[in-house]
Amino acid sequence: MVKTASIAPYVPREDSSLATRLDNSLDTLWVSLQAVPGRPLNFSPELLSGFERLLDRIEGNDWHWQEDSREGRLRYLVLSSSHPRHFALGGDLAYFQSCIESGNAGALRAYSMRCLELVRRIFSAAHEVTTVTLVQGRALGGGFETALSATHLIAERGAEFGFPEIAFGTFPCTGGMTLLSNRIGLRRAAAFMRNARIHSAPELHAQGVVDELCEPGEGPAAAQRFIAEHRRRYNARMALQRAEARMGSFNLAEMRTVVEDWVATAMALSAEERRVLDTLVRMQAADAGAAAVTPPTALKRSA
Repeated sequence: MVKTASIAPYVPREDSSLATRLDNSLDTLWVSLQAVPGRPLNFSPELLSGFERLLDRIEGNDWHWQEDSREGRLRYLVLSSSHPRHFALGGDLAYFQSCIESGNAGALRAYSMRCLELVRRIFSAAHEVTTVTLVQGRALGGGFETALSATHLIAERGAEFGFPEIAFGTFPCTGGMTLLSNRIGLRRAAAFMRNARIHSAPELHAQGVVDELCEPGEGPAAAQRFIAEHRRRYNARMALQRAEARMGSFNLAEMRTVVEDWVATAMALSAEERRVLDTLVRMQAADAGAAAVTPPTALKRSA
């Protein structure tokens, strides 16, 4: 029977944007996105760099991890967040706004390609490890895409998901439609892209987007139970997992074309769309401790 005691606090190592904890008993590396005081928890260039260093280290060591005096071959990678209300708020909207206002399409393209590559690497890791995303708060935009890129998506009942990009005239461009299509089909996935609704975890669990639903505060224990059950038939489950990854759609060339379309669309935002983007930038800043901002109607939570 798996032990379901609370996970020990994460200790930041090497990087303030991520924290890790190695659990040799479950061959698991727990990775937590770290909330930095004064900054929204989004995929800033700094967080992207932290993820790139983490994956470089894991892949470069043939999926082994060494931490303090412990070392082991990883079979599981769990992604979560230290923020009390958010898994991740998505892209760095202030960076988007800066690139758009300065006319720097090249920088915006480079940033988006890095986000796409991160999603690809997490998705492709299924050939070597089982990846689990544990969502205990809001996962928006790129945060939702990252959650979808894992093998198994666990959400606590109070978690929420959405693609708010359409509210300021753009769309998810780093794998969202493909990853959702793998789970629920193309037409239903496209419907997610066309509105800025915020969806509840129970709603998405019923639709097959979320793999496992648990009660608030039970996420770490649910992840432990999933891993313990997976380990009981490890070889067979990994073979099935690799087959699913091979059969699932992830056309990188097509996704790069989507990024190009997204950059062109972002650089051509109307004045009204730029005002909505500015509102969303201020909302992200408000979450980091600035003055509160009233959200636009398009971002109200769905019933």
